[in-house]
Amino acid sequence: MRILFVIDKRMNAGSIRAVASYVSAADRMGHTIALYGSPDPSLPTVRFSTDPKQFDFVVFILESQLSWLSGLRVARILKAVPRERRVVLDADGLYNDLVSLGDYDRNHSSIAERNRWREACEQLGSRIFQPTLTPLDPRIKPLLFYGYTPEEEASAEDPRAKAIDVVHVSHNWWRWKELEEHFFPAVARVRERIGEICFLGLWWDGCPPWAAALGLTEAFRVDPARLKALRITVRPPVPFTQVVSAMSRGRVNIMTQRPLFQRLGIITSKYFEIICADTIPLVLIGPQLSQAVYGPAGAELTLNGQVERRLLAALETPEQFRGAVRRVREHLRTHHSYQTRVQQLVAALEA
Repeated sequence: MRILFVIDKRMNAGSIRAVASYVSAADRMGHTIALYGSPDPSLPTVRFSTDPKQFDFVVFILESQLSWLSGLRVARILKAVPRERRVVLDADGLYNDLVSLGDYDRNHSSIAERNRWREACEQLGSRIFQPTLTPLDPRIKPLLFYGYTPEEEASAEDPRAKAIDVVHVSHNWWRWKELEEHFFPAVARVRERIGEICFLGLWWDGCPPWAAALGLTEAFRVDPARLKALRITVRPPVPFTQVVSAMSRGRVNIMTQRPLFQRLGIITSKYFEIICADTIPLVLIGPQLSQAVYGPAGAELTLNGQVERRLLAALETPEQFRGAVRRVREHLRTHHSYQTRVQQLVAALEA
């Protein structure tokens, strides 16, 4: 099968890492996957094409905004490929009805905004997929999309040689409330027993100036004084090719997920990158979702309700977590590799 992905190409965010993995996995399996656009030297392993007629299906990967579509020749794609051979991956759960969690996280600010998103999705494709096991809307089909890359597993090093105790690789996008309620209080109680804590990503040093005009101030909520008081250092984001190596610099890595994604069961690339890294991964997500992705051993890497105890245990007795990491890696190799994802994508498109 020949599949063309259409995406907002961002090097330090979004789904570009998954696209590169799909291209390589598809080649090994006798399929052809390409990304719409002209060749990009920063993505040497990705196949590009601007001729949608050469493909059996077009997959639009939509994340948090639609404005980037105006810069593409969307009308040309829609004309060249019949609607029944165009589908949408709604990566951020924006096709759903309005979801608001505690007046904090939400998928839309109004019905009108939700309607604009739905109309765009339905114009682009005949079917809507989301990377979740349990879609809330019967019109949405499940397609996990993001996967695990065993060939990128970092080899184990002596954790005592690592300069950073705790790393968190994430942009500050609907993250603050979860950290303020669960992570920061636990860290404050045991801060003297932890070395350097480092957050890598955008907007940890302040809300971007354009957020207020878009009504998104709450999405970037941050208190730099709180980070300073906890002696948490902030560093710039890294491109997708360096995510695993950046995570591997820490003895422990924390993964958080915005409340909306947890409510929708959205599975992101971070679920898999953190397991590839040479680190002890601790995830601040519900145990049911953790085990659904990671298998039974996922329960041992879940922080909910046990942040202080598990964080200290991972730093002071890491060997007790190594077995769980090995079992999770084996589960992901079996059930969540990109070759498995290509098979699932082909089956979903043929259905």
